[in-house]
Amino acid sequence: MFDTDKYQKEMDTAFNKFNDELKKVRTGRAHPDMLAGVKCEAYGQWMPLNQVANVTVSGGTMLLVTPYDPSTIPGITSAIRSDSSLGLNPSDDGRVIRVPIPPLTEERRKEIVKTASKSVEEAKVKVRNIREDARKDLKALELPEDAKKRAEKAVDDLTKSFNDKIDAAFKVKEADIMQI
Repeated sequence: MFDTDKYQKEMDTAFNKFNDELKKVRTGRAHPDMLAGVKCEAYGQWMPLNQVANVTVSGGTMLLVTPYDPSTIPGITSAIRSDSSLGLNPSDDGRVIRVPIPPLTEERRKEIVKTASKSVEEAKVKVRNIREDARKDLKALELPEDAKKRAEKAVDDLTKSFNDKIDAAFKVKEADIMQI
């Protein structure tokens, strides 16, 4: 019998990576994961922001970045400002960096949805590639024709379920982005 567990785990990994990408997408409300992809220069090397500072939400429209070492404030501020995909303008008072989250315009919301939809397509391509790998492995096995058909159907059902999960997650995120 053909075991689909290996391919299900690979599809789970692809879906989880897609979900992580969606978390980074701006929705108009402050969320600490918005700065998850920011890397800043500290101690002579590039480090993820969460390793040099604590990020919290204040009032729903403001992120507070509290560095563990105040000497890293200029590097953190410039890293956040230079990430054009975020479009944020941080300010600091010497202890804490305040990052106001400006309200999104309708045009910017549509642009963000369009960008997020590219992640959807990338995730679906990964799932399809995993399905193709499963089919190749299946063809290499010496199985009766009816067993191959059942296994192929199981892989196709698995692929469809993951594509449905990707679509559902995107619809939730799209509604979140478009909500004012």
